[in-house]
Amino acid sequence: MPALKHFSAGLALAVRTTALLFASLLVAGVAAAAEIRVHPGDSISAAVARAKPGDTVAIERGRYQDNLRIDKPLKLVGIDRPTISGGLAGDTIRIVSPDVSVEGLIVTDSGDNLTEQNAGIYIQPGSDRAAIKHCDIAYSLFGLWIEGVKDVQVIGNRITGKRDHASAQRGNGIQLYNTTGAQIIGNEISFARDGIYVDVSYHAIFRGNKIHDVRYGTHYMNSHFNTWEDNESYHNRNGLALMMTRNLIVRNNRTWGNSDVGIMLRTIQDSVIEGNVVAGNRRGFFIYDAEYNALHNNLIIDNDVGAHVWAGSIHNEVEGNDFIRNREQVRYVAAKDVPWGVKTGNYWSNYVGWDRDGNGIGDVPYEANDVVDRLVWRLPVVKLLLNSPAIQTLRLIAQQFPLLRSPSIVDGKPHMQPTHSNWSQWIGKQSN
Repeated sequence: MPALKHFSAGLALAVRTTALLFASLLVAGVAAAAEIRVHPGDSISAAVARAKPGDTVAIERGRYQDNLRIDKPLKLVGIDRPTISGGLAGDTIRIVSPDVSVEGLIVTDSGDNLTEQNAGIYIQPGSDRAAIKHCDIAYSLFGLWIEGVKDVQVIGNRITGKRDHASAQRGNGIQLYNTTGAQIIGNEISFARDGIYVDVSYHAIFRGNKIHDVRYGTHYMNSHFNTWEDNESYHNRNGLALMMTRNLIVRNNRTWGNSDVGIMLRTIQDSVIEGNVVAGNRRGFFIYDAEYNALHNNLIIDNDVGAHVWAGSIHNEVEGNDFIRNREQVRYVAAKDVPWGVKTGNYWSNYVGWDRDGNGIGDVPYEANDVVDRLVWRLPVVKLLLNSPAIQTLRLIAQQFPLLRSPSIVDGKPHMQPTHSNWSQWIGKQSN
């Protein structure tokens, strides 16, 4: 027993000693962190070289020409938004260490080499937990190139590309490759090639970004288990192009005035697309080889084609959506009918059925591709008469003659009223 007491006492002493030592090291580490101030005319690279891990390099307002390489955990902070120019060569800032933070800077003038992926800020593999916040990244080939990292944060930045270059000669606003856990939140991106390009990246959040005047607002492929919500994509060629993917949440985004597609769902499975506004595009949705997805409560309004459905896009649950004033509600290319609205139905503004029992659901199914739609495909001038009594009468007559039918999207429970009460504010969003 005495030996056991001595052992217990010794163990307790060792634990207390270890705890005190750890606390001392922690305090010493905090005390050792320093701020290095950079004045106009000073070299930022020299300050970075002089800094110790954990230090802050605070850059006063001014214009600096430098190509920074940050190879240790540091905070790079701008005071009153200084400008760092890369002199049109290479990367303006290259991060090669974990735990680097860059905040409050204007970063500009990267090189033009697409092969070398010149960027305003280049975050290379292994630079985990990098944080880029509240910066302006201007006139750079790629705004941010991010590769092979975990838990990067890109928050509240404004990114513009080299707008005097042809689109194909620009880089992307934000490029993500082989990343995990990225948070891309509250950024505005314009005049790049693609706004956000995502490849082989997982468990990311894309929220509250605004993307305009690019080719693809989002060019996205081979990336799973990610969330897209509350983003706005407009005046691009395509808004959201989501391809070769599964297990996405695409929620409450607004994509409007794009010259081709609002939201592309191409080879996508097991995903939820809900609460989005898709307005004033040439095609609202382009749904190609998409299966086992849930499309719920979206507003698809004032597009040339509400949804272009093709290539075996079946087994999708399409419920509670409002299709309003699209010149063609659905362009469907397939050999047999596909049911939508099996559980609760959707609203179709050109539905010509009736509701005799007053339950809010039409008494006859809605068929998207009837003889009128096929007539419009062949003779586009017929669009001028789409709301005329003659065209509505032709739709009713065609329903009585099955030989006139073609394979269609069929909604067995068409709503008599739309779900979205604010739909009228999304009329007239086409890009000029």
